[in-house]
Amino acid sequence: MKKNLVPLFAALMLAVAGSFSVRAADGGAATNDVTASIRTEVIPIMKQIQEKMSASDGKPADLAEQLKAIDAVIAKYQAQDKLAVGELYLLEAQLYASALENDTKAIEVLTQVQKDYRGTKVEEQAGKFIASIKAEAEAKKVRAALVPGSKFPDFEEKDLAGQPLSVAGHKGKVVLVDFWATWCPPCRAELPNVLAVYQKHHDQGFDIIGVSLDQDRSKLESFIKDKGMSWSQYFDGTGWSNKLAQKYGINSIPATFLLDGEGKIIAADLRGDDLEAAVAKALGK
Repeated sequence: MKKNLVPLFAALMLAVAGSFSVRAADGGAATNDVTASIRTEVIPIMKQIQEKMSASDGKPADLAEQLKAIDAVIAKYQAQDKLAVGELYLLEAQLYASALENDTKAIEVLTQVQKDYRGTKVEEQAGKFIASIKAEAEAKKVRAALVPGSKFPDFEEKDLAGQPLSVAGHKGKVVLVDFWATWCPPCRAELPNVLAVYQKHHDQGFDIIGVSLDQDRSKLESFIKDKGMSWSQYFDGTGWSNKLAQKYGINSIPATFLLDGEGKIIAADLRGDDLEAAVAKALGK
């Protein structure tokens, strides 16, 4: 299951509804008439973007026409409500970064926003956005380097039980690092196979480190208990913003990495019989 663009369209809805806090915080609230006009003009653009993204099957869509339409709204209302227009610039940057995967253009827009909106919440949000884009770019580099034969970068965290959790703590074992969530249908579909491999090979030196992208701890713990998932789990309750998912550039789940006793990657994203065969081979069975 891929990370989707629901937050993007939620942000758009907030923007066109005039619900962001920046205007109130900066004392520049627009009149009801201006707010309503912006909303009326941008909502149809939002719907077009959503339709195009849905039809593109997760790939960058051609949004040139929609971006041009947003620019027209910006030009029309720039003098009437500068802060509301600032929010639309943030929206454009999010479209470039998330929908078009053009970080360079997104940062270009945000850098200009910082200059034009100094001392406002819009400038502050633009700065945070730039930082997040750069952090995600670094995570993508890490993900691209996670190939068979390379060392899996370690981490030091606590598991659900509050115990130390790291790859080094499993030295000498064949380990599956599994990024998953209870709300992910493909993860649940693969779970019986993962459980079978674990039950068959755990006593022979195979272990699993789960990294849950859930947000509800009680639901996660209930699911783990019900399914008999006795291996360690990392959980921080932040969903797609999960600390380890961010660190390794994970944007779809399930995502798995099979490691040897020295923490080197044997293979990634193994499913079904392929996982069983790779684990057996790594254990010398």
